[in-house]
Amino acid sequence: MLKKLGSFLLILLAGCFIWVLCNIEAISKKYIYPVHYGQYVEQAAYETGIDKYLIYAVIKTESNFDEKAESDVGARGLMQLMEDAFDWVKYRMDDEREINYDDMYTAEYNIEYGSYLIKLLYEEYGDEETALAAYHSGRGSVNGWLKEKQYSSDGKTLDKIPSSATEHYVHKVMTAYEVYTNLYRSE
Repeated sequence: MLKKLGSFLLILLAGCFIWVLCNIEAISKKYIYPVHYGQYVEQAAYETGIDKYLIYAVIKTESNFDEKAESDVGARGLMQLMEDAFDWVKYRMDDEREINYDDMYTAEYNIEYGSYLIKLLYEEYGDEETALAAYHSGRGSVNGWLKEKQYSSDGKTLDKIPSSATEHYVHKVMTAYEVYTNLYRSE
């Protein structure tokens, strides 16, 4: 009886080991690309119409899910909002709640405001990559680039991003977006 139990446990352990080996890539990617703050992301995606995996990709790229993150230039929270962007979004949302810039360290508000900013930029530019470039560099920079034929053939979307930092940022977000979509879309 003890020998049968030992054999069974050995087979079970071998099966578990094989399962882990077969799924190690997905397991490790889910560790690297988590879906924290799901309740807030789901709500923001529902309210803005922005794909939740794009929101996760921006959070991953901006702060790596650190709610208290602050950049060298003062951007705050999960989605790294600057104060002028916060003020513009608050105005555009017509938000009369007692939320201020210090609340951008709170996941719920930061995700709400950051997602709304992406929505506004997407509505303005009609293209995810151009909207993300504006999220990173600001509308003023993007609007200037759109006026130059070497960067935009149609004056509406960017064919080339002249800032290497912004180009890298957009590439990072879009890569993370693809990974999130591939990892979680079928679940």
